[in-house]
Amino acid sequence: DTDRALVLLEEYCKKLRKPEEQQLKKAIRKVMGIFKSSLFQALLGSFIKKATRHGNISHPSLPVAVAYDVLGYPKD
Repeated sequence: DTDRALVLLEEYCKKLRKPEEQQLKKAIRKVMGIFKSSLFQALLGSFIKKATRHGNISHPSLPVAVAYDVLGYPKD
């Protein structure tokens, strides 16, 4: 779910207020822009279709997994 990943990243960005955190905030906003792009959505859709067809992934939440990894959330 790209939307869920965007929500997680936006919540994290809101917590970044210190001057030394602004570079990280800028980088996260760039990632968010990529997640919102039509090119990313098309590539993700193609990847999920191929991977699911070949049994390589069991859950199509790649953007959420990336967001969790960036934010340092524990994996389930």
